[in-house]
Amino acid sequence: MHPRVDEKLLTTRRHLLGGMAGGIGAIAMGDLLGAATVPAVSSPGAPPDPLAARLPPRPARAKRMVVIHLTGSPPHLDLYDHKPELVRHSGEECPAETIAGKKFAFTSGTPKLLGTPRSWVRCGASGMELSDAIPNLHRVADKLCVVRSMHTDQFNHAPAELMVYTGSPRSGRPSLGSWVTYGLGTENANLPGFVVLISSGVQPNGGTSSFGSGFLPSVYQGVQCRSKGDPVLYVSDPPGMDRSMRRASLDALRDLNEIQARDLGNPETLTRIAQYELAYRMQTSVPEVMDISREPAHVLAAYGAQPGGASLANNCLLARRLLEQGVRFVHLFDWGWDFHGTGPGEDIRDGLTKKAATFDKPAAALIEDLEQRGLLEDTLILCTGEFGRTPFREGRTAGGSILGRDHFPDCYSIWMAGGGVKGGLTYGASDDLGFRVAENPVHVHDLQATILHLLGFDHTKLTWRFQGRDFRLTDVHGTVVGGLLA
Repeated sequence: MHPRVDEKLLTTRRHLLGGMAGGIGAIAMGDLLGAATVPAVSSPGAPPDPLAARLPPRPARAKRMVVIHLTGSPPHLDLYDHKPELVRHSGEECPAETIAGKKFAFTSGTPKLLGTPRSWVRCGASGMELSDAIPNLHRVADKLCVVRSMHTDQFNHAPAELMVYTGSPRSGRPSLGSWVTYGLGTENANLPGFVVLISSGVQPNGGTSSFGSGFLPSVYQGVQCRSKGDPVLYVSDPPGMDRSMRRASLDALRDLNEIQARDLGNPETLTRIAQYELAYRMQTSVPEVMDISREPAHVLAAYGAQPGGASLANNCLLARRLLEQGVRFVHLFDWGWDFHGTGPGEDIRDGLTKKAATFDKPAAALIEDLEQRGLLEDTLILCTGEFGRTPFREGRTAGGSILGRDHFPDCYSIWMAGGGVKGGLTYGASDDLGFRVAENPVHVHDLQATILHLLGFDHTKLTWRFQGRDFRLTDVHGTVVGGLLA
């Protein structure tokens, strides 16, 4: 079709309203979030700032959130869910009823049960049972809310990871961080509302879709920063352009983009304006907040962080610094938790001890640091993988000396802390061998609904119209799990 005809088809009553008093988008946002929270325009007739701070429609227990995603999925039966009965039957063939009709990623036939080789300790006043692989988390057991009855629909990495963060196993849906940023904006105009940090050198299994904005305007996607080198690529002025020249260039671009936004009403034009302006402000604010060398020596030691390095320890400390400065959502991805047993690093004995040491110390330090600063109460922390690991040996490595487990979606464990969840709580249970949820099942969509509830949203009403219907993070599913709430 001819471009001029396309342009005429785009000119509808919606665009007429878009040029009047802030536009239909502001009206819709006001209905969703409360009229008093509609972002103010920067100048008469200018479009609203899509990242302006907003209040949620309901009282919130959490104002901000950090997610620690252990990419590949840790062996929960060796960390959080002790199964003495499984240990007693270790080496025996799996009962037929536990695997009948099931598909596994790398296991076929009748596998052998695998009890944990780890030792276990009852921790804190709650008596929560945790393994010896995570000794630092023992200190903060009374802050943890461990869910032992999680389950999902997917048993391969990328679809399962997308399921956790977008509500769908396929690419194209907005991520959890994007929904939160869409609903709440950012409390610091000089920083993104949603920041992503990656350790262990590997991107998420779901790629950028795990922190992308999907069909939401791209201003709400996660901004990936680096803990080593320049925090954000291309944030510096190019050669031959000083800051005043860049400001003049951006002013001209903003004026042109505002005219187009008023004429066409395309939300991506608002995104373009917001991202140019944010990039300009980030030039000074991001390098400062990302410089962990400013931290006292005892704080660096508590996290195990090293300025100039790239690690989960550095990223946990950076998460605290970002949250403290008003960033709403920080997503940490740490690769290396796919414990199949195909090499020494994937052995649930020494391999798990070494890998857990890179996570256990900084995760415990993050909880303690936020609490000491008075931030834990309204900061929600989630630590999860995309699924769990099997109660039996992985098929390819079953005959070797290295102990590993296959992917397992039917029952696994996660933990949360702060932000309105009950500390010292173990919620739900698996059966004696760890194959099925035996008590209080929590589906991925239920977890998403509960997170949004803690942040002040009804998950059925935080929506975006796309392709003729209203979409939400939880699709058409999800129930808030009241038993997790403080």
